[in-house]
Amino acid sequence: MRALSAAADLLPRRGDYLLQPAAVRSDLLAGLTVGVVALPLALAFGISSGVGAAAGLATAVVAGIVAAVFGGSHHQVSGPTGAMAVILAPVVATHGLGSLALVTAAAGLIVLVLGLARLGRIVTFIPWPVVEGFTLGIACIIFLQQVPAAVGVSADAGHNTLVTAVAAVGSAVEAADLRLLAWTLGSVAVVGLAMMALPRVHGSIPASLIGVAAVTVVAELTSAPLARIGALPDTLPVPTLPSVELGALRDLAGAAVAIAALAAIESLLSIRVAAAMKHTGNPDGTVYEPDRELVGQGLASLASGMFGGMPATGAIARTAVNIRAGARTRLAAVTHALVILAVIYLATGPVSRIPLAALAGVLMVTAVRMVSLPSARAVLRVNRSSALTFAVTAVVTLAFDLVQAIEIGLVIAAFFTLRTIARAAGVHRDPLPGPAAPGDEHIALYRLEGSMFFGAADRVMAQVTTESTRDDVQVVVLRLSRVHLVDATAAKALAELIEGLERRDRTVLVKGVQDRHRNVLTTVGTLAKLRHENHLFTTLDGAIEHARSHVRRAAEGRDVPQLHPRVVR
Repeated sequence: MRALSAAADLLPRRGDYLLQPAAVRSDLLAGLTVGVVALPLALAFGISSGVGAAAGLATAVVAGIVAAVFGGSHHQVSGPTGAMAVILAPVVATHGLGSLALVTAAAGLIVLVLGLARLGRIVTFIPWPVVEGFTLGIACIIFLQQVPAAVGVSADAGHNTLVTAVAAVGSAVEAADLRLLAWTLGSVAVVGLAMMALPRVHGSIPASLIGVAAVTVVAELTSAPLARIGALPDTLPVPTLPSVELGALRDLAGAAVAIAALAAIESLLSIRVAAAMKHTGNPDGTVYEPDRELVGQGLASLASGMFGGMPATGAIARTAVNIRAGARTRLAAVTHALVILAVIYLATGPVSRIPLAALAGVLMVTAVRMVSLPSARAVLRVNRSSALTFAVTAVVTLAFDLVQAIEIGLVIAAFFTLRTIARAAGVHRDPLPGPAAPGDEHIALYRLEGSMFFGAADRVMAQVTTESTRDDVQVVVLRLSRVHLVDATAAKALAELIEGLERRDRTVLVKGVQDRHRNVLTTVGTLAKLRHENHLFTTLDGAIEHARSHVRRAAEGRDVPQLHPRVVR
């Protein structure tokens, strides 16, 4: 019962829908608009991933409904996406189409567990340059994947997209079939022009669908030599559980983790973008719920796998269309899926005659639109570290692996961030406060500030050691009140500093240890290195007065008491 109570906020609730005539009408119109836009994308992404157009349609319907009901945003539209098609294509090429159901279900289960574990905020740890570089790399891959279809050449799956695209162009030139090349390039051009020009006439025009329909009609009337989608099922498949074999599961484990990571990141980024758009507040006052979104996307992929679909994610472009079309609640996303379901039952014949080149044009324009030139220019101009992170992430995404690209991008971003934080940490020798007193030249007051961690500790402590041993210093006062962070490495370095100065007959006084740092300094034994427990102060005046008393004793020829170190509590 406690577990069910804790998970109650991850379940659908009455506030997810506004059953008011105006809201329902707005949602139905928005859902119809998104469904028309999503239809060619579902077909194209299914084909480009190697699982077929039918799998793309099934994903758009099943995952679209499940994610809308259980997800964490009232405006998110889910289904097959370009990034998922990119990462799924080599998996299908390597392990065969029979691996689709198992890897989809396994990835969905992982995403579901992430949501139940309340890890929905992980996307906030991905830096902006990494996101922009990842998006650029994905866009390049999607565009290059369509080159073979655009020039009328079949391509082998599982190879690097850049190499495949170059080889496809070479094969088309060698074949010298000018009629086929003209038809394929013309189809891509017509769809591209429609998608770029028609929205300028009116934003609600389904440009991609009109472009694809125009190319299909002309191709049918002229018997053009264009490859078509082919026969499609006129019903959804009967849901079945994927067969689980330990050997197959072991082989697909890495792919399932990669797909789950991509599904989680892309879906969370999508609802984050949606939340940044105007008028996206939920009826219950929340903007979005990341943990619930992961639960919804996990369930969506599980359901999609049972119906022969591919892993699903939140789709940024379709979500944006949904918002701009006036969606108010989740009913709009459910309606979009029902529109595609109606196509499956009523119009698979005409859909099967769509030329692949037309869908290639849809994806090429979609890829170009994924990249925001102002954002890319801004990242490149911020500083060299952001520009390098952006460029490396994009190159690794294009040349190697999507998940590796994010990992490497995070490592690079973390390196530059730590370097910046380390440079901000420093030590300064301050003059003693108040009127000067005899012997003040023998007292060194050091102010440590910033974050004392493994990246800065040795440099800061070495500076204190060098200056304290070079000058005629008898007492060293360390001010720690402006230190924001102390990790175990810095605490150990500080202990070694105190011990080394004490061995050189420099008395060390410490002032301003914050309560949040006391535990690590005590555990590592830093404070135990002080000569006496009274050498730990809360005020600067008290520390300076104590330091001057040590100097006076030395000037008067009296020995300063050498007490054994004691643990400071």
